[in-house]
Formats: sequence, C-alpha cells, structure tokens
Amino acid sequence: MSTIEKSSNIVWHECSIRKRDREELLQQKGCVIWITGLSGSGKSTLANALSRSLHSRGRLTYVLDGDNVRHGLNRDLTFGEEDRVENIRRVGEVAKLFADAGIICIVSLISPYRKDR
Repeated sequence: MSTIEKSSNIVWHECSIRKRDREELLQQKGCVIWITGLSGSGKSTLANALSRSLHSRGRLTYVLDGDNVRHGLNRDLTFGEEDRVENIRRVGEVAKLFADAGIICIVSLISPYRKDR
C-alpha cells in the first residue's frame, strides 16, 4: 500500500493559472506525441528529429526518452513485466504534466503491452 493510500488528507489542488492561459502565453497547445517501436527501431532518432523540426517552427517541446528516464526517474525499476508497466505509467504521468504546462511532449518508449499504449 502506498503512502497516499494510507493517508486521508490528500487533496488535489487546482492551479490558479489555467491550462488555456499557459497555452495562450506559449502560443501553442500542449500535447503528448507517443512514439513506440522495437529496440533499435529509431524511436529516439525520430523523436529528436521531430523536436528539432517543431523547435525550428517556434514550438516548445521536450523529449522523454525511455533510456534517459531509466537513468533517473525510473532507475529503481527492473525490466520485468510489472516494472515495465510501472515505467510506462510514470512516463505517462510526467508527459501529462508537460502537456498541461502547454509543452509538446514527445515520448520515445518501448511499450510492449498493448493495454499500456
């Protein structure tokens, strides 16, 4: 059981600045572009090329690369099925935060289980 499940005083705090206001400031809509494929298939290369292309058009992007998040946020996870699912869940949550901030988040990740895509 997680700490949150044990706690009874956890509430969601709405931000006083709306997503629409952040998007207006950045002159773009935040979104998530999820690139999947087999290991070595060019996901990272494609994600970085897309990021460069959008950047050259004045768009703010951030690439969440599966290998990179394994060095930090998800370094505690193995490559077993349960941890692979957790890896995807965590990356999805972070990507959602970027999109809410008005940023175009490009995720490059192996997603071996159809239900997690």
